[in-house]
Amino acid sequence: MPPKDPLLGTLKVCILNLQASGELVTDLNPHLTSCCELLELILRKGLQQPVLCLVHRDYWHCFEQLPHQDTCGRLSALSLAVEQTAVNKKLLSPQGRGRYLLRLALKRRVLEGFLKHLLHTPKLLEWYNPAVSILRNEEFVEPFTSLLLVLSGMEFKLDMENCSFLDESWLLPVCDVYEAVPCKELGMVLRYLSGRVFVLDLLPGSQAQVDRCVHLGDIIDEINGISLRNARNGQAGVVLSRLKGRPLSLRVLRWQGREGGTYRPIIKLLRELREENPSLRLDPSPSSQLSTNERSAPSQCLKEGRIVYIVQYMGKANIGMYGGKEVLQVGIPQVLKRGQPSQEVLLDLKETHLTCTDNASKKELFQHHYPEISCVGRYGQPDFTLFAFCVVDSPETPQSSGFCCVVLRASHGKQCEDIVSRIATGFKHTEWFV
Repeated sequence: MPPKDPLLGTLKVCILNLQASGELVTDLNPHLTSCCELLELILRKGLQQPVLCLVHRDYWHCFEQLPHQDTCGRLSALSLAVEQTAVNKKLLSPQGRGRYLLRLALKRRVLEGFLKHLLHTPKLLEWYNPAVSILRNEEFVEPFTSLLLVLSGMEFKLDMENCSFLDESWLLPVCDVYEAVPCKELGMVLRYLSGRVFVLDLLPGSQAQVDRCVHLGDIIDEINGISLRNARNGQAGVVLSRLKGRPLSLRVLRWQGREGGTYRPIIKLLRELREENPSLRLDPSPSSQLSTNERSAPSQCLKEGRIVYIVQYMGKANIGMYGGKEVLQVGIPQVLKRGQPSQEVLLDLKETHLTCTDNASKKELFQHHYPEISCVGRYGQPDFTLFAFCVVDSPETPQSSGFCCVVLRASHGKQCEDIVSRIATGFKHTEWFV
């Protein structure tokens, strides 16, 4: 019986689990992290350290040293991936770069080609101990290549921007994009710790507090594509001052993991924050505070990195030439009396306008810029999930224009309150009430 390596056997089982999970592998797949860890262990097994060298050699250095051109003199897929990895400012160590490169190779389906490139470079293969390494064992390298070929045939959809913790861990944090309309200041108190920018507090009444998209303990990873990894004190403020008056897109790393607990790699840093500020209290995100009934159905999803709300469209009614907040109490019952069936829609609140799309057909039902909206509010007792806004009915024909009341139903009261607040904040002159 031919000898077996336990790493290869475990990797095979892991790949089978990936295949059983579905055609598309995302960061949410529970077997992805194990697969990446096994690939890393195999690439490190038997890797010898140079004598009298202060730099610890890792598999990243092997791929970095490979020839960067193909037989036709063009930049190879490996070269392009290595270059993209090397210039990424969120990666500070060879370990982080190696892990990013592995994820990039999985996404581009070229991992098997990378290995062949390495196997045909004798100078780099000499870095591996032939008595230990899988890469220099003829009986092991062929099945390993076959497994990588299977991985290269699978589709991986991975968030390559969520990479700031690869230096420390394969476990990635929950990453969201918070988009804010132009404003004088967001109202966040920041604390710089170990090269991370933590949200220490939110000023009362500020846009960041009203939007409820950032929580105490979260990490600001990017602002409009500018990385804050390894940021110096005050660097985030400098970036924000340069972008004053422009829409902001913040990539936020959550302190809370997908399972509801604290994201493990930052537990030590959060303890340091609490030592400096004992009053710091990390409350669960609003979604984790919902009741069992409220969590039974999805109330939001992600679209191009933004939070999009899943709500019910109840209909609309013309309310005449006056669009003040008082007409909501008349317009909402007027729509409900018709008894029309509700329609599940996606409500996307962008920087300058909102769109409503049918969730089944993906057909856009309407789009309104915030200046067209005259008021927005909740219906009140006994149903706190109904909300509506008044909008100019025919802005393109002022001579016949009036106002119509658009009525929707949120999944729960908390979502309803969030949507009303975000629409009101979208246009600062919008009149609203709760």
